Formats: sequence, C-alpha cells, structure tokens
Amino acid sequence: MAISVNTNKSALIALQNLNATNDKLADVQTRINTGLRVSNAKDNAAVYAIAQKQRAEFSSLDAVKMSLDRANSITDVAMTAGQQISDILVQMREKVVGAADGSASTASKKAFDDEYQTLLEAIGQFANSAEFDGVSILNGTITSAISFLANAEGDSYVNLSPQNFTVSGSIINLGGTSLTGTTTATQSVLARLDSAIANVTSSLAELGAQAKQIEKHVTFVGKLQDTIESGIGNLVDADIAKESARLQALQVQQQLGAQALSIANQAPQIILRLFQ
Repeated sequence: MAISVNTNKSALIALQNLNATNDKLADVQTRINTGLRVSNAKDNAAVYAIAQKQRAEFSSLDAVKMSLDRANSITDVAMTAGQQISDILVQMREKVVGAADGSASTASKKAFDDEYQTLLEAIGQFANSAEFDGVSILNGTITSAISFLANAEGDSYVNLSPQNFTVSGSIINLGGTSLTGTTTATQSVLARLDSAIANVTSSLAELGAQAKQIEKHVTFVGKLQDTIESGIGNLVDADIAKESARLQALQVQQQLGAQALSIANQAPQIILRLFQ
C-alpha cells in the first residue's frame, strides 16, 4: 500500500472500525441499562409495534380488573346483608308460629307482633344499607342487570342481577302484615313468610352464583395480564447475561481498535525518515 501524507487509508479503515465498535458498545450499554432489547421503533419496528399493542391491552385490563373488583365489592356487601335478612326471616317465623297458637292471649300476640314488626323494620334497614359506592342491588332502586367490563375491548360484560329484598318487594312481600289478627290471619302470614324464606334463599343462591362467576373472571383477568406481560418480555426484554458477555468483548475490540488507529496514524512518519 502506498504511503501518503494526504490520505492515510489505514487510519480511515481503523477509524471506521473503531466507530462501528463504539456504536455497538453504546447499543449494548443501552440494553443493559434499560433491560430492553427493543426500546423504540428504531430497534425493530415490527416487534415494537406488536409490543406497544400488547402494552395497550395490558393497561386496558387494569380498567377491567377495577370494574370487576367493584362488582365483587357490591356482591360481597349484598351477600352479607342478604344472609342477615335470611336469618331475620327465620327468627320471624318463630314469632309467627307463637302468635298462631290458638291459646295465645291478646297481650301475648301483641308482644309477638312487637318483635315481628321490629324484625320487619330491620329487614328494611339492611336492604337500604347494603350499598357500595352508591350502588345497592337489594333496595329495589335498580331494576335491571348491572354490567361490568369483562374484556380489554370493552364489548363483553359480566352481569349482576338486582334482588329486591325490601319488605314490600316481590321477593319478601310482607309489608303491612301483623300478628294481632285471628289465628287464620296469622297462619296466612306464616304461609307468606315461608314463601319469603324460600324466595330469599333462591335469590341468595343466584347472587352467590353470579358472585362466583365474577370472582373467577377476576382470577382469569389477572392470569391473562401475567401472560401478556410475559409475552411482551419475550419480545422486547434483553438477555442480560448475553449482553454482559457481549459488552466485555466489545470493550476489548474498542481497545484494540484504538491501538490500531494509533499504529495507522504513525505510518506517515515513515516518510520523514526518507529525508534524513
């Protein structure tokens, strides 16, 4: 190769190699610092686009989970109140049976009725108090099913059916009843009470089934998020062990490149010896 004081081809080649090594070294250091093999569209446009779409779905599932958690809370409150109401109805049956005794005196019936009315009032209080975030599915204010998000696209829902547990509602239907009437009238109240107990039990079973469905869907969404997060990691995460080994190799290449450039830059000095 000809030696020239104007153009040092060896130095140019050494500089190109050193710059290329420095670029690779910067990329490896970025991957190690961020933990990402693909951190922007420049790294790999296709993979980055797929990862961003999956990140959007992952983020949307947070909203789905929040909606389902709210549904869980509403059903938990409703189930707690509903079970209390069911227990109260069982207690009321004892009072009704006592008042239906033909030998019971008027005073005794009045005493049974006082307890009966107190328990009826408690049912109304439980039904009206079973509220979470301003929503109650037991007090009759909501008449149609409530829909909660079930997927990240927002086009699928899990439904929760309201149950009217008020005293005069269709499920319990004991409004205006008393135990101070005749034995026949009291037995009629007993029949209505038995029907109320059966209806409440059936409604609680339906509510429990829906609560179980919501609970399972919450679990599914959580597992789906874990799977998506793992999938995103497979696409964009850097293998730190490999990057660490590559970093050391590039650091050695960088040092050798710097030495090669230094040697190449010394070549024109040979011309000076020709004039000595």
